[in-house]
Amino acid sequence: MTRVFNFSAGPATLPEAVLLQAQAEMLDWNGMGASIVEISHRSAEFIAVAAAAEADLRSLIGIPDDYAVLFLSGGATTQQALLALNFAAPGQVVDYVVTGHWGKTAIRQVAPYTTVNIAADGEPGGFRDIPARDSWRLSPDAAYVHITANETIHGVEFRGDPPDFGQVPLFADFSSSIASEPIDVSRYGVIYAGAQKNLGPVGVAVVIIRRDLLERSGQPRAEIFDFRSHAARDSMLNTPPTWNWYLAGLVFKWMLAQGGVAEFARRNAAKSELVYAAIDASGGFYRNEVKPAVRSRMNIPWFLPDESLTARFVAESRAAGLLALKGHKAVGGIRASLYNALPVQGAQALVDFMRDFQQRHG
Repeated sequence: MTRVFNFSAGPATLPEAVLLQAQAEMLDWNGMGASIVEISHRSAEFIAVAAAAEADLRSLIGIPDDYAVLFLSGGATTQQALLALNFAAPGQVVDYVVTGHWGKTAIRQVAPYTTVNIAADGEPGGFRDIPARDSWRLSPDAAYVHITANETIHGVEFRGDPPDFGQVPLFADFSSSIASEPIDVSRYGVIYAGAQKNLGPVGVAVVIIRRDLLERSGQPRAEIFDFRSHAARDSMLNTPPTWNWYLAGLVFKWMLAQGGVAEFARRNAAKSELVYAAIDASGGFYRNEVKPAVRSRMNIPWFLPDESLTARFVAESRAAGLLALKGHKAVGGIRASLYNALPVQGAQALVDFMRDFQQRHG
C-alpha cells in the first residue's frame, strides 16, 4: 500500500500511526470483544476514554482549570450559531472582524439571533490583509468580539498576541490552526474548532469556554443548544460522536508523544517556509497575494498564469502522489494545507514538484 501526501483542507490527513491503531482496535477494543463504536457512551470504559481525551487536550494546548472543554457534534458552523444564543442577550450587539470566507459564514449563523456590527472587513482589499487594529469600529457594549484565527480559504492568519478588548471577551474560530503553535488560552473567552484539520476526524468539534461566561443567560433556547447543559453533563447530554471523540483522543496522545505543540510549531514553520520560498522564488510563475505579515502557515493558496496551467498542475500533482491541491471554488487556483499530521517530507515533495512543473511549463 502506498500512502500519498494529502494536502486536503479538511477532512484532512491523519497520523498514520493513529489510523493503524484504530484499525487494529476496530473489532476488539481494549479486550472487550466489541468495537468502541458499539459500546455505550455512558459505560465506564468510554467515560474513561472521554476523560483521557480531555486531560490530554488540556495538557497539549495549556487549557486552564477555569475553562470548560466540550466535545460536540455539528462542526464549527453549528458552534458559530450557538455563540449568540448562549452569550448575547436579546438585542445585544456582537462585533465581528471579517478576514475571509469563514468570517462571513460566522456572521450568517448569528445574524438571525442578534445585531451584528462588522467591526472590520478585509473584503474590499480582496482578503489579502487584516485591517489595521486602529481602524476597527468596535461597539462599547458588545457581548463579545469574534475573529477567525486562520482563514482556510484565503490563507490569512492572525499572528502574534491576540488583541485585548478589556472586559469584552474575545471569541475565536481556531478550526484550521488549533494546536499548530502555542497560544495563551487565557486571552480568549471562547475558542472553538472543528477537529477535522489538526485534531482528528470530521464529526466532532472542540469548544473551550471560560467558565464565568457560562453564567450568562443568553437567549431562549432548547437545552440541546445550551453550552451550560453540555458542560454540566461532560458533553454527554445526548449521544456524542463516540468514534470521532476516540480518534481525536488518539491524535492528542500522538501529538504529545511527538513533542507537543512546540514541536509542531517548529515543523509547521519549516513546512510553510519551504512552500512560500518556492512561490516567491518562481519569478511570478506562482503568485500568493496575501501580505507576508499575515500569511497562513496552515493553508497556502497561490495562482498560476492561467486556468489551463492550473488544471494541469492539479492533474499532474495528483499523479505524482500529491493529493487535494485544487483551490477552493470560492477563489480558484491552488491550495496546500499543511496541517500537523502532514510531515515536512510532504512539503519538500510539493516544492520539488513545483520546481519541476515550472521548468516544464514555465
